[in-house]
Amino acid sequence: MSDSPFLWYLNRATGSVLMVLFTLVVVLGLLATFGRAGRGPRVPRFVTQALHRQVTLVAVALLAGHVATAVLDTFVDIRWWQAVVPFGASYKPLWLGLGAVSLDLIALVVVTSLARTRLGHRSWRTVHVLGYAAWASALVHGYGIGTDSGQTWSRELTLGCAALVVVVGLARVVSLVRTRRLQEAR
Repeated sequence: MSDSPFLWYLNRATGSVLMVLFTLVVVLGLLATFGRAGRGPRVPRFVTQALHRQVTLVAVALLAGHVATAVLDTFVDIRWWQAVVPFGASYKPLWLGLGAVSLDLIALVVVTSLARTRLGHRSWRTVHVLGYAAWASALVHGYGIGTDSGQTWSRELTLGCAALVVVVGLARVVSLVRTRRLQEAR
């Protein structure tokens, strides 16, 4: 455990980088599903899927570091179990709880993705969709607990990440609707 401001700065930095990385993970996941009917981005699906997996791997490793720095830093008393259990924290319980919810959902998505070959596609996909909730929970967690969230750059970064996911998500929904209409017209 440490009183050094290094852990605090490291925790802040990893939180901001994680927001960008997990936004990229969500966007790449959405882009990887576009090309099913020959529509959507011209990037081959295997490229977006591979990039989605690799960025996820980096983000999950960084997430472990983010949690570790929060627990090891003694400036604020955050216990290891408070990073996993979404209630019972004494420090900013709502915001820390949202981070724990996000961590739990991400862990569930990662574990089921590792076991994907043993699960049916529908079961895997049902759990995998929880990644959207994990991302949203993490975004709100960062905004609520982040010491930089009042700074212009942090607000703009958060809004930019949210806007990017919303725009790509809406484009995906439009693509799905068009594909279904084309299939029904045949």
